[in-house]
Amino acid sequence: MPYSYEPHYFEDMEVGKTFESAGRTITETDFRMHSMFTGDWTELHTNKEYAEQGPFGARIGHGPMTFIIATGLFQRTGIVERTVVAFLGMNYMDVPNPVFIDDTVSAVYECAEKRELDSRDDAGYVEIDTHMTNQDGESVFEGDMKFLFKRRDAE
Repeated sequence: MPYSYEPHYFEDMEVGKTFESAGRTITETDFRMHSMFTGDWTELHTNKEYAEQGPFGARIGHGPMTFIIATGLFQRTGIVERTVVAFLGMNYMDVPNPVFIDDTVSAVYECAEKRELDSRDDAGYVEIDTHMTNQDGESVFEGDMKFLFKRRDAE
């Protein structure tokens, strides 16, 4: 499956259509930048000695950081470039396994729902199911993302 796509408008989205992201290796810098940006310096994420004695034996990525990486990988597919009007939220988000420094993650995105909106003639509702895994195929993020996608004729 190719890792690069053209921008998709509401009309291009079909329930069941899937997109695969490129892979991305998680780094020490990712951990630091997330902590700096959010102010979350929880020791499980930032203190090597403490984390090595903890339940995972090493520092793990912040759960919200894992979600943010999933959204970034979705953007890298190219399908939302200049075609998404808004991110509307999520119905659910699960982080079933931790992300570690040096893990390589990638994701598959599936159009789960698409519907017209009476309130808008320039965009439609699209719900994307997300499944992100690490290099060993373990699930590290699952959730849905709700968007408004532009209509082609709204350009």
